[in-house]
Amino acid sequence: MEEVSYYNAVALTGKRKWLYPLIRKDFWYKYRSYLSYFLLLFLFSAPHIKINGHQLLLFNILERKFILFGQVFWPQDFFIFVLATLLFMVCIVVFTIAFGRVFCGWICPQTIFLEMVFRKIEVWIEGEPMARKKLDEGPWTNDKILKKAIKHSLFLLISFFIANTFLAYIISSDELINIITAPPQQHLVGFVGIWIFTFVFYLVFSQLRELVCIVACPYGRLQGVMLDKNSLVVAYHYLRGEPRGRHRKSAEATNLGDCVDCNLCVAVCPTGIDIREGTQLECVNCTACIDACNQVMDKVHKPRNLIGYYSEEMIKNNTEPRFTFRMKAYSMVIVALTCVLIFFLLSRKDVDITVLRASGMLYQEQPDGYISNLYNAEVINKTTQDLAFDLKPRDKRMKIKWIQDASLIRKERSETATFFLLIPADIINKSTTNIELEVIKNKKVLFTIKTNFLGPVK
Repeated sequence: MEEVSYYNAVALTGKRKWLYPLIRKDFWYKYRSYLSYFLLLFLFSAPHIKINGHQLLLFNILERKFILFGQVFWPQDFFIFVLATLLFMVCIVVFTIAFGRVFCGWICPQTIFLEMVFRKIEVWIEGEPMARKKLDEGPWTNDKILKKAIKHSLFLLISFFIANTFLAYIISSDELINIITAPPQQHLVGFVGIWIFTFVFYLVFSQLRELVCIVACPYGRLQGVMLDKNSLVVAYHYLRGEPRGRHRKSAEATNLGDCVDCNLCVAVCPTGIDIREGTQLECVNCTACIDACNQVMDKVHKPRNLIGYYSEEMIKNNTEPRFTFRMKAYSMVIVALTCVLIFFLLSRKDVDITVLRASGMLYQEQPDGYISNLYNAEVINKTTQDLAFDLKPRDKRMKIKWIQDASLIRKERSETATFFLLIPADIINKSTTNIELEVIKNKKVLFTIKTNFLGPVK
């Protein structure tokens, strides 16, 4: 029976067509599997790997604390995240321009979990596509109830592990273990959060599936404005394949292209499209159609890669891929942003101090001919050790009188200090004086802070 593409079926019935993709294992499937297993291993193990006592990766939005490969970043380092985000976005644009949606097919967690975890479990329990379809359309027998119960129980269990891993990246693996091991009433919010995420992941991978890529994900729609005729995407070589038709041992076969119109490319597609209709928004470049078509080409003794990685330019002119001017321009932007990011990472301070004069406060006259201003200082220790420092004016005639001392800051903590800065009245010659304060550690000046001082106008 001829396989009907997803959107033709929707147009005919007005209802969602439940997909039963066929799995064909060949060259691309093998390497996608290797990469998927590596990424899954990294995903589940990264929250439990420690460097210098820190989790390998942590994105604690609630406490505004981020850890990347053992390095702690605070809100004061936000500009670094902005640069890193810009670099990531430009990289996605360049990769999309050059290689289409290679991210979706090879790296996206949605594709990896659905095709390499949940789909394999479904095939293992319910069988090949026709068996799964027959089971879904058939009556609720004991066999169907048992298979569905086992499948959805495993889906729920895996979703539970995914939810826990997801939360470990947000609240830390140590805090997650505390929530799991302690009575639920002691961590009610965390306990409820785990189960909410569990059911969300279960819903995505058991029900929504390809709709996440087709409807919810905005990236597929962005590719339409980023792809050009030189973009390398999974494509059907229509000049070689058309006119398509069943090959027979007759004179008519000599007028046909290499496509035997077997529709296996539609049968294996996880989003239900027909790649022979051209580049489409729903194609996630998973290469399933390439493997299926290559197996057919082998059987009919035709060259492989009737479906393969091609650009429109390559198909029309039979040319090799080329590095276009737009790709070069984006690559230069990537290099520039990477250099700036590396510079800021290398120049990042272990301690960050922000000194601000107390708002709404005027100067005060002090004994012995001094004029004082009140200051607040926020001190952040970004290291894994307690840090002692000293704050001194560069001008030795000035001095600091602490009200709330913060010269010792615990590791990965921030403290607020309050102090008076006293300046001899005879050296003040204008209403606002620029002041430089030195941050000193072990008799070494780490860096200098600039602020201003209000004084009487002579």
